[in-house]
Amino acid sequence: QVQLVESGGGLVQAGGSLRLSCAASGRTFSTTIMGWFRQAPGKEREFVGAISSSGGIIYYADSVKGRFTISRDNAKNTLYLQMNSLKPEDTAVYYCATKSRGSWTSTAETDFGSWGQGTQVTVSS
Repeated sequence: QVQLVESGGGLVQAGGSLRLSCAASGRTFSTTIMGWFRQAPGKEREFVGAISSSGGIIYYADSVKGRFTISRDNAKNTLYLQMNSLKPEDTAVYYCATKSRGSWTSTAETDFGSWGQGTQVTVSS
């Protein structure tokens, strides 16, 4: 089973940028669809975006489209989330996860298997 560790979170002012990383262990990273989710205080965990195993196909939630960029480096077993033009409503714990089932376009949390421990992102106004 893949183990995931997120890093790169922190406190940033509105309009700023952060880049999150997700380091994966195991040999299957390069063949696994990966996703990012986030959970704000008092809210359910929500889908942010996902990337195909090769990195050639990426899709995003409407709330982050045009501001966030997902990428991956399969040689380094690492997934990234570049976040620009951050807003206070982006404040959340961010998680990376492996896609384990379901259709390519499914954003259901239950279709993702292994999860990292999360990294806190706080955007001040």
